[in-house]
Amino acid sequence: MSAEDLDKPEELDDINELPVEGSADKEKLAKLIGDGVKKKFLSGMYKDWFLDYASYVILERAVPHIYDGLKPVHRRILHAMKRLDDGRFNKVANIIGYTMQYHPHGDASIGDALVQLGQKDLLVECQGNWGNVLTGDNAAAPRYIEARLSKFANDVVFNPKTTEWMRSYDGRNQEPVTLPVKFPLLLVQGVEGIAVGLASKILPHNFIELIDASIAYLKNQDFELYPDFITGGMADCSRYNDGLRGGAIKVRARINKIDKKTLVITEIPFGKNTATLIESILKANDKGKIKIRKIDDNTARNVEILIHLPADTSPDKTIDALYAFTDCEISISPNSCVIEDDRPRFVGVKEMLRISADKTMALLKLELQIKLAELLEDWHFSSLEKIFFEEKIYRELEKNTDTWDQILVGIERGFDPYRAKFRREIVRTDIEKLTEKPVRKISKFDIKKADELIKGIEAEMLTVQHNLDNLVAYTITYYEQIKKKHSKGRERKTELRSFEAIQATQVVVANQKLYVNREEGFFGTGLKKDEYVADCSDIDDVIVFLKSGKYTIAKVADKSFFGKDIIHIGVFKRNDTRTIYNAVYRDGRNGSIMIKRCAITGITRDKEYDISKGTDGSQVLYMSVNPNGEAEVLKVFLKPRPKLKKPIIDLDFSTLAIKGRSSMGNIFSRYAIHKIQVKEKGVSTLGGQKIWFDADVLRLNADGRGKLLGEFGANDKLVVFYKRGIYSITSYETSNHYDDDLLLIEKFDAVKVYSVLFFDAEQSFVYLKRFSVEVIDKPQSFIGDASGSYLVEFSTDAWPQVEIVFGGSYAHRLNELVDVSEFIGVKSFRARGKRLTPYQIGEAKFVEPLQKEEPLDESAEEPMEQDPSDSGDESDSDSDSDGETTQMSLEI
Repeated sequence: MSAEDLDKPEELDDINELPVEGSADKEKLAKLIGDGVKKKFLSGMYKDWFLDYASYVILERAVPHIYDGLKPVHRRILHAMKRLDDGRFNKVANIIGYTMQYHPHGDASIGDALVQLGQKDLLVECQGNWGNVLTGDNAAAPRYIEARLSKFANDVVFNPKTTEWMRSYDGRNQEPVTLPVKFPLLLVQGVEGIAVGLASKILPHNFIELIDASIAYLKNQDFELYPDFITGGMADCSRYNDGLRGGAIKVRARINKIDKKTLVITEIPFGKNTATLIESILKANDKGKIKIRKIDDNTARNVEILIHLPADTSPDKTIDALYAFTDCEISISPNSCVIEDDRPRFVGVKEMLRISADKTMALLKLELQIKLAELLEDWHFSSLEKIFFEEKIYRELEKNTDTWDQILVGIERGFDPYRAKFRREIVRTDIEKLTEKPVRKISKFDIKKADELIKGIEAEMLTVQHNLDNLVAYTITYYEQIKKKHSKGRERKTELRSFEAIQATQVVVANQKLYVNREEGFFGTGLKKDEYVADCSDIDDVIVFLKSGKYTIAKVADKSFFGKDIIHIGVFKRNDTRTIYNAVYRDGRNGSIMIKRCAITGITRDKEYDISKGTDGSQVLYMSVNPNGEAEVLKVFLKPRPKLKKPIIDLDFSTLAIKGRSSMGNIFSRYAIHKIQVKEKGVSTLGGQKIWFDADVLRLNADGRGKLLGEFGANDKLVVFYKRGIYSITSYETSNHYDDDLLLIEKFDAVKVYSVLFFDAEQSFVYLKRFSVEVIDKPQSFIGDASGSYLVEFSTDAWPQVEIVFGGSYAHRLNELVDVSEFIGVKSFRARGKRLTPYQIGEAKFVEPLQKEEPLDESAEEPMEQDPSDSGDESDSDSDSDGETTQMSLEI
């Protein structure tokens, strides 16, 4: 039977028409399906049923509708809660049972969906144990917990007058096709669903930002939208792609250093909880990727996971390793799929917001039109009633007539002179409604009150009509009211920032030992009886050189073979421009002696390369690997031969230029070499290492990204100041982490003076101090330890000035300028400083610095007298350029 036959449902009148070859096969098949006619094959029915099932799952279970942002189960839960709503909490079990009138599935699915709604803290108010999204704890049983609709849900989700209704699954009840949601609910809550051959993953966005974006769209302004998660954390949304397929965002936990031995995780990635996060950390520790001593989970209302490190572990590298090897960093791929016009559609989040804003405006317009029609009816009946009593038309009721119909006709004729005053025709229904009013109320009818009522209705109609005529402004006002009423506590929780890619090989713990058997040509972590090379990790690369000049890069393995006579093996770092290879080799069996310096920054793994020209018979005579570009001096002994004038020659590698790995090198000698000795150990020819600081990712780098901090030698340090009033001395390693409130980072200078204005909470005055930084391992506060003290302003100027603006009862005083160097001398950072003024301050700030000459250092040697014929300008040659000023103003 062919594939085409399987895809077609067929009806056959005779078993002989079956598409089966051979009478025996037909007989067997006939016994299986029985005798008879019009047999329908399962293959065809399966095809139809599968498509029906797939369509059902997509439309009715897994994918949200674009207009209200709800899956059917959530829509039915909210509808049921509205029907039950009396302002009080209802048992969740009761809500589930009531929802089953509309949702044709089990109570468990309804209960889980209701808990999800409650945990998002937007549409449902919860009472009882509803679980914890931070720890992953489950909610209590439905009979123990309660819920009711939130005020926000009642304000924006429901309006029976604008709702489109349909019959429920059993035909007994009415349920909404979609709820008339006047808010981008789909984007604020997010959604995830897996259907048959289709999936939807829309990430949650910030409540306030969605309102601002909706207003911006209505004002024809551009806007941007990025996810915001209830679990906080940090997100890099540079590849968000508007939430469409193909996009991805990176989300990280927030990890801070408490001290050198302790890290704390205070926010976790979206979709993870503390239990799964800790499990991933323990797995990475068991595999040797990271090294930790123990973990304490103190999470309650807020996340607090303490990670205790061994004494010899770098906290900065451990933070990077946590991001590289655990769920502290995850990648999320959005897929914005929604239902529109009974079809799945892929829509970007910006387009979703535009559709939501347009739908909101359409619903508000419909509500205004309904309101206007209702007011028109109220005005019509109030005017009828007024004329009915004021013009005594009610007396038609007192006439003796044969039928009630004649009385109604008489009343209708009584309104004939006044029909032009009405905005629509007076119909029999109006007259019948009018006559239902008891006649006994005629004496109590107040014409003046009726006039006031009609005027009030007319004023309200004018307001509604004005809103209809200015629908965009009315919609903007609506959004602003929602923001004012419901946005408290809904500020952005996830910080948006750029992440620097972490190289796993640079942060993984060295959990293996590398060994080598040079003669046999084997290397690996399993050769424990052979020569120890270095500590490494199981994801490192190894570079191996043979005496012939051939070399390769291979992944660390238990045992590998490259070739006999290994002269160098080590852990290879890609893109390392400071590790320099110095080599002396013979080109061929009897060729010239070549010398070469090169860097090997990156090559293909397991491919064979050659540090020599590659001539057959070449041999490496000397080789050194220098991690900081050192250039040694060699003493080269040539083989004796007649007429050889200099049998010993010094070779200084510092005279050679550093070239690429494929360069041939320079000819050193055409004579054979007897032996080579190291005469002097080398010093670095690369100079200090230039370091930059990238403020976008708060990381150091040697690649030229960001601000150049300077050229650093082996003993140089960095000083880092923070807005919270502390400083620390750090190395210039690119693995260092710096906090978000960083104020200034620069090369450490022991004599540089910093000036600080700070509020001392203990004395309740603003103080001024000048100090130089001292090298201390731990972070130090330069504004004191009193709780409530804070930094006002910070300056790196040599001769700063402070302007004082007085406030309170002293606001009449003129502003004062204070020469900081005259006001206070340079003291220790531990000193409190000097009170700026005894009067109340409105503002204190550093202003344009003074221009002064540096005092002469009396301990220095006396300068030589200048030749009168020298026309050089001494002040120009000795003047220093102004230092950079970093200032931060805070309200006092």
